[in-house]
Amino acid sequence: MSPKGVEIVTSVGPKGSQTILRLTGPLNIHTVFEFQEVVRADASDVLIIDCTDVPYIDSAGLGALVGAYIGARRARRKFALAAANTQVKALIEMTQVNQLLPIYATVRDAEASIT
Repeated sequence: MSPKGVEIVTSVGPKGSQTILRLTGPLNIHTVFEFQEVVRADASDVLIIDCTDVPYIDSAGLGALVGAYIGARRARRKFALAAANTQVKALIEMTQVNQLLPIYATVRDAEASIT
């Protein structure tokens, strides 16, 4: 991973139909295209974005998250954002995107809540 890069690790949730994308690094203008490519390739019933290791996102990253949510809704799939840090949550709340995106404190909470 380069200093400006993001690492994306895909795993299957405990219910089998859930995909968890664990992001490591910033989600910003330099990394959104890779994120969008991975999201578009996923066809699971449930997509959970694990932000445990995302130090920050910018407006492009926020737009990519909203785009992932809208794409999931159009495909009649479920979507969740999990484990966002204080900075990420502040941006999401400031822009009122928290009224759109389902956000969970932990990945485990998202896995348990979304069937």
